[in-house]
Amino acid sequence: MSSIDLRKKIVESTLVKKQLTGVTARVGIVLDITGSMRSLYSRGVVQEVVERILAVASKFDDNGALDVWVYDTEFSRLPPVTERDFGSYVFTHILNNDAIHKFGRNNEPPVMEDVIQKYTREEKETTPVFIIFINDGGVVKPAKKVLMAASALPVFWQFIGIGDSDFEVLKQLDTMGGRLVDNASFFHLDRIEEVSDEQLYDQLLNEFPQWLRAAKEKRIL
Repeated sequence: MSSIDLRKKIVESTLVKKQLTGVTARVGIVLDITGSMRSLYSRGVVQEVVERILAVASKFDDNGALDVWVYDTEFSRLPPVTERDFGSYVFTHILNNDAIHKFGRNNEPPVMEDVIQKYTREEKETTPVFIIFINDGGVVKPAKKVLMAASALPVFWQFIGIGDSDFEVLKQLDTMGGRLVDNASFFHLDRIEEVSDEQLYDQLLNEFPQWLRAAKEKRIL
C-alpha cells in the first residue's frame, strides 16, 4: 500500500473519532516560504507536509485536490496538488519556479485576503473551507484584523506553528474575542517531521468540528 493510501486510512479513522464522517470541505494549505524556512524546504520537510495534508483533502474534498499558496512578503497561488502529481510538487512548483518570491520576510494579510477572495468571491459555494496555515514565526499583527473580518465567512483557519519561535500573534489569533464565531485554531509542533501521522491528524482536526457546529448555528454555512 502506498504512503498516501496509508495516510488516507489514518485520516479516515480520525474522521470517525472526531464525528466528521460524511463532511465535505474544500481544503487548502498556505506555506510560509520566508528565509527561516529555507532548510525545511531543502530537507524535504515541506514536501512531506504537503503529502500529509493531501491525505486530508483526499478524504474531505469531492475532487481530492489540495489548493496551495506560498508567501513571504509576496504570495503566489499555485496549481492544486493531487494524488497524481504530489511526488515532486514542492520542487517542481515551488523551488524550481522562478516566478515565486522566496525566502524574504513575513507578510500574512495579502495571502489571507487571496484565500478569502478565492473561496468567497471567485468560487462562492456553501461548502465549508478548511485552511491549514504553516508558519515558523514572525506573523505580522495586521493578520488579526483580517481574521476578525473573516469570522462571518465559511472559512476555518488551522494555524500550525513549527520550530522554536514564541508564536505570539498566532496564539492571539486563536484566542481573541469579538468574532461572530471562533474561526481559527493554533497548535505548535517543534519538529513536525518527528510527529506521527496519527498525532498530526488528531490535532489538525481537533477544533474543526466545533467551528462547523458554530457556523451552522450562526447561518454562516
